[in-house]
Amino acid sequence: MDRPPLHTIAVVGLGTMGTGIADVLARSGREVVGIDISDAAARHAVASFEASTARAVQRERMTEDERRDALARFRTFSDLRAAAEADLVIEVVPEDYDTKCQVFAALDTVVKPDTILATGTNALSVTRLAADSDRPERVLGLHFFHPAKKMKLVEVVSSVLTSPEAVTAVTGLARDLGKEPVAVGDRPGFVADGLLFGYLNQAAAMYESCYASREDIDDAMRLGCGLPMGPLALLDLIGIDTARTVLDAMYADSHDRLHAPAPILRQLSDAGLTGQKAGRGFYTYEAPGSSVTLADAETPDADAGPEQGRPVSSVGVAGSGTMASGIAEVFAKAGYETVLAARGEEKAQSAKARIAASFDRAVKKGRMTEEARDAALARITPAGSLDALSGVDLAVEAVAEDLEVKRRLFASLDGVCKPGAVLATTTSSLPVVACARATSRPEDVIGMHFFNPAPAMKLVEVVRTVLTGDEAHATVRAVARAVRKHPVDCGDRAGFIVNALLFPYLNNAVKMVEQHYASLDDIDAAMRLGGGYPMGPFELLDVVGLDVSLAIEQVLHREFRDPGLAPAPLLEHLVAAGCLGRKTGRGFREYARR
Repeated sequence: MDRPPLHTIAVVGLGTMGTGIADVLARSGREVVGIDISDAAARHAVASFEASTARAVQRERMTEDERRDALARFRTFSDLRAAAEADLVIEVVPEDYDTKCQVFAALDTVVKPDTILATGTNALSVTRLAADSDRPERVLGLHFFHPAKKMKLVEVVSSVLTSPEAVTAVTGLARDLGKEPVAVGDRPGFVADGLLFGYLNQAAAMYESCYASREDIDDAMRLGCGLPMGPLALLDLIGIDTARTVLDAMYADSHDRLHAPAPILRQLSDAGLTGQKAGRGFYTYEAPGSSVTLADAETPDADAGPEQGRPVSSVGVAGSGTMASGIAEVFAKAGYETVLAARGEEKAQSAKARIAASFDRAVKKGRMTEEARDAALARITPAGSLDALSGVDLAVEAVAEDLEVKRRLFASLDGVCKPGAVLATTTSSLPVVACARATSRPEDVIGMHFFNPAPAMKLVEVVRTVLTGDEAHATVRAVARAVRKHPVDCGDRAGFIVNALLFPYLNNAVKMVEQHYASLDDIDAAMRLGGGYPMGPFELLDVVGLDVSLAIEQVLHREFRDPGLAPAPLLEHLVAAGCLGRKTGRGFREYARR
């Protein structure tokens, strides 16, 4: 068999990341030289590799002979001179410039003239490391993601000094390993972490301000965005000290306040509460290195009784669009008598027909019986006037995202709905209190933000204003649970939880393209493969609608007055040109018209 390119590879630093990279390389047929000054770290790396390959044999992903060969290819040493014959050296030592510089200086005196030196940094300057090396053209960044065995993304980072041959060689290696290499330039965070850590930092700041609980922030982003982990749990997994280091480097480069580490990251880091590896961070863990959380002083009381609110047997939905019909479908399916009030009988009947079609699809897919469909549909009463909501216990507004339109509607609901009825708005970005002040019963007004498509999405943000009463709040939380949604509590400020964290991340992705740092495809791939996002940012922007996205960005910018939240000019230009995404056939990408 032909010897593969970059056959012998040294991995310097056998912590969690280095051990994972060595595992991937040895399984691929490479000779792996593991180097760490700590004998304990080297022993742990070998034990970890033995355990992972044993599991692979047990799961029939490799044979016993393949395991034996892979183990023989992984050797550990405590001296950098062991890298003398390596074709490639991957450095994965702690994120400290002086430490990395010392490693590279020592390697310069040891390795072959054509050996490629790769740094695994995600925060420090690859160019600076290259400039201090005797062979700057052979230095680049090779950023794997944790866990290295599972994560497909590898960022290949070129400095202005890196030779194309070195980039081609490591890109080919990444593909041979079954990874998806993405070419990026040298700036802190690169693509994936450059977008991810700003989002994580904002989540930490949101928690620190006591705007929402850690559980509600994490649940909101998992359920509202389809992410594998919430941001605070992810910070604990990454390491709060690591996150602080990356953000410090990003802020030094960008001077963007969104990258200035939230003070709580410093407080936890300085206290040694660095996340899972320490046994405590934002959450408390069973033991250092464990991912099993334990109840602590902030854990919600599981023994608390059901929330007491007002009884709700009938619900009204004001509106006739996709969101309104989706919410009405949710209530009717859950057993509530539902009045669907639109501007005219024809619009109301059309909305009910849309729900009927949705129920029919559910029946065809075996998710609903014909009897359940007929019963749910019978609970929906279409009406051409708000007067039909006079007897409902809960009225949910789902009309256009225009504050004056909503204020007029709430003034009308105030006159129509019976005393004691809770009035809820589904706004995603407008001030709920402005709707409340349009009524004579602000204590009964609350935000109930469903996510689109309402029948499928589990999350409901329950938005309490400074005027909302306890009974109205408890009522909406209880109803949300009754319709099998997951309610999270937050205050009445722009974006609530999900949009306040999601849209600055999307905006920053647009800025990356504006600056010609990376392509749309590479950024989308980086966030899907490296961040675990179900869609890349540009895929998502085109689905949501660039006009909707711009409007939310503008609201966030007005509310928080942070220059970093100003909408990216490219987003504004595309909207001005009528390129709004999938709905117009062109946004960041072009789509076939239906």
